Amino acid sequence: MASERVTDLVLEGGGVKGIALVGAAVALSDHEYRFARVAGSSAGAVVGAIIVAMQQRGESMSRVDDVMRTVNYRAMLDRRAIGRGLAWWPNAANAWGVLFHLGAHRGAYLQQWLAGVLGDLGVRSFGDLRLDDPESCLPPERAYRLVVTASDLSRQRVMYLPWDLPRYGRSADSYPVARAVRASSAIPFLFEPVRVKSRFGTVTLADGSLLRSYPIDAFDRTDGRPSRWPTIGVRLSSPAGERAKAKPVTGPLSLLTNLVFTTVDSTQVRHVSDPVDADRSIFAKPKGVRWTDFDLTAVQQQSLYEAGYAAAERWMRQHPGGWPRVEKSAD
Repeated sequence: MASERVTDLVLEGGGVKGIALVGAAVALSDHEYRFARVAGSSAGAVVGAIIVAMQQRGESMSRVDDVMRTVNYRAMLDRRAIGRGLAWWPNAANAWGVLFHLGAHRGAYLQQWLAGVLGDLGVRSFGDLRLDDPESCLPPERAYRLVVTASDLSRQRVMYLPWDLPRYGRSADSYPVARAVRASSAIPFLFEPVRVKSRFGTVTLADGSLLRSYPIDAFDRTDGRPSRWPTIGVRLSSPAGERAKAKPVTGPLSLLTNLVFTTVDSTQVRHVSDPVDADRSIFAKPKGVRWTDFDLTAVQQQSLYEAGYAAAERWMRQHPGGWPRVEKSAD
């Protein structure tokens, strides 16, 4: 339609708080935004995969919210047989999973659920998300509607799926989208990481939020040419954390937790402090819900959705022309 606004969309990771990402995306869609490509990490990868599949199928963006409401968050905490046998002693079950499989929970439910959702929309592998865009300056191996980040623990670097798969000796087109999202969502110690056989040997992939929770610059041009459309990002954290309260380190568990959060936050500082990136970011910080609250109630889910929707509405009032006031080039 004539009033349609094209943009690339970037979605930050944030566990169960990812429902707020859906609210922001629906708000943008309600104002005639269409997403050319989507990049995301962890929860942002989950939501992003559904968004691109829905949009490619011509479905209403509101259906993304309908689909996300079908997630059984408690079922995400799936265990292997021995872990289920130790259900009466959760700490022992968690320890067994971490010790023998590097994660307390399998993560199989998420992959199976997402594979079913995407399959119903005609998307199974990244080949189903190929983007025919002759005006793009991106190389052919990056011509996809979706890219998700994962942390390659074996080679200590961020991995962009499917972009980096050919360098690992794997076919990008044939790699399952749900498997890539599962890797991007593998929170350390909570979920088992994903192993991928590659020309470097077997590599272990974990939560993309460890290294690139918010890949806001994924689609930025580097050739100096003007952008065809902007990139808009949605964050689940606040624009600044200078006044954040201290989180005491009182034992091994809190040390490990704070270490992970410090690692994640430190990789995002540049994007928080950069005024250009901040200007093209919607800050949808939900309150009262932790990213690992897998016992979400329907009321909490609705609150998360509304927080994201309201944040996007505020951002659009500040950007009535549809473009960020300060612009970086997006291909």
